[in-house]
Amino acid sequence: MSERITEAEQVVLEALWDSAPATAAQITERVYPKRQWNGQTVKTILARLIHKGAIEAEADGRRFLYRPLIDRAALVETEAQHLLDRLFDGKAAPLVAHLVRRAELSAKDAEDIEHLLQALKR
Repeated sequence: MSERITEAEQVVLEALWDSAPATAAQITERVYPKRQWNGQTVKTILARLIHKGAIEAEADGRRFLYRPLIDRAALVETEAQHLLDRLFDGKAAPLVAHLVRRAELSAKDAEDIEHLLQALKR
C-alpha cells in the first residue's frame, strides 16, 4: 500500500480492527459517537480504503462485509517513519528530545524510556 491513510480513514480502520468483518451500517454505528458521520460518509471512506488496498469488501447478500488488509502495527510503523523523515530528517533522537522537553514525563515514563534505551544497547 503506497498511499497514505488519512485521519478519517484511520477512524474507519480502527472500527474494523476492533471488530471485523463489519457492514457499513455497523461501522457507522461504531464511529458515530466520535465523528457523527452518516452512512454515506462512511461508505465514501470505505470506497477510498478499498481503492488504496487497505480493506476488502465481500458481498453478503444485499450488503458488503468489510475487512482490513493492513494491521494497526503496520500503519503505526509507516506513520512513525513518515513523521521521522518529514520532521526530523529520519533521526529518532531529535524526536525523543522534543517529546521529553514538551511533555511532562512521570517517573514511570522516564523509567520506561530508560529501560527501552538499555534494551537497545544490548
